[in-house]
Amino acid sequence: MDRKAPVFSTLGCRLNAYETEAMKELAAAAGVEDAVVVNTCAVTAEAVRKARQEIRKLRRQHPGARMIVTGCAAQTEPETFSGMDEVDLVIGNTEKMTTATWRRLQPDFVGDTEPVQVDDIMSVTETAGHLIDGFGTRSRAYVQVQNGCDHRCTFCIIPYGRGNSRSVPAGTVVDQIKRLVGRGYNELVLTGVDLTSWGADLPGEPKLGNLVLRILKLVPDLPRLRISSIDSIEVDPDLMQAIATEPRLMPHLHLSLQAGDDMILKRMKRRHLRGDAIAFCQEARRLRPDITFGADIIAGFPTETPEMFENSLSLVDECDLTWLHVFPYSAREGTPAARMPAVPAPVIRNRAARLRAVGEAAVARHLAAHVGQMHPVLMESPGMGRTPHFAEVDFTEPQPEGTIVMARITGVSSNRLTASAAG
Repeated sequence: MDRKAPVFSTLGCRLNAYETEAMKELAAAAGVEDAVVVNTCAVTAEAVRKARQEIRKLRRQHPGARMIVTGCAAQTEPETFSGMDEVDLVIGNTEKMTTATWRRLQPDFVGDTEPVQVDDIMSVTETAGHLIDGFGTRSRAYVQVQNGCDHRCTFCIIPYGRGNSRSVPAGTVVDQIKRLVGRGYNELVLTGVDLTSWGADLPGEPKLGNLVLRILKLVPDLPRLRISSIDSIEVDPDLMQAIATEPRLMPHLHLSLQAGDDMILKRMKRRHLRGDAIAFCQEARRLRPDITFGADIIAGFPTETPEMFENSLSLVDECDLTWLHVFPYSAREGTPAARMPAVPAPVIRNRAARLRAVGEAAVARHLAAHVGQMHPVLMESPGMGRTPHFAEVDFTEPQPEGTIVMARITGVSSNRLTASAAG
């Protein structure tokens, strides 16, 4: 009988996608065959619904394969998935990254395989040692430096899916980045669940800024370093120094803001207030005038009044935000926010639409301001690349994929810049 390589499906965040690449390597090394692996997300109730939908679809497409479900939703509610007729095995976020798990899935494995393999993730104290050299595109690779979260925001289920914060030691990170640069990657992105908490569990409790400065010093031939979503209230002086003085650190920060009203921020159990977010953006822009901000904002959090929502809406202008990720509030069972007085669903949808419209206008202004400028663009494909500020750029003529091309921005089309290679 012909056996087929496993099929993988990833839902949710960039870290999940990174870990799927690790699972592919683990499964291949173990010789796993005829399996479908769904790596789930738990960030909203809608994410769990989509996971169930994906499982049913893949079962129809691969009727003879073992259906394996993992990821954050599998970790937080294993019974939801083990109760599905389509599912053969549920494994947790720790178990999915171990060699032993995948060896038990070999075709000739002799022994019992429990249908649910989900342990207490809060007992995990180390990051998985499996590092991926090259996940991403041919031009950009992602480096996981942190996992888990020690904070307990009232709307968030993720700590129960990821566990407490764990950091990858700086030396390990630097060694991996050296290997990636040696393989030709021109941009590296540091990722994690709560990136600005990096180092708190390491000897000496170093901060993220220390890691960034160390990478840039010890890997001088790294052209571009980018950091993913950060919590602005946890940004340390070294990271601010890097923003101010290191041109190889890309001038684009994605901020976990979530709201612009102080009462809502307190009810979310966030660690910053509205004024803190504004002050951070002002200081970062003073240090790096061309810096661009993205942000996560939740629309319709429980108890949010029209006036409170207006404070979130106006934060876009006051922080000069460009790339918005807008989330209509979705209650997650087991979180404190799910027990708070809810905003009606139509109101939530309307507020999310208004936030997105403000975000689209901000993007249009940002792109228009770059017309006529010169930018080094990292080519993700022969026809498209990204500026240091993460704006997409379409080229009139194909360019070598993976290279950094100096480009003259000629216009804007469909929320993308258009450009021609200079010289």
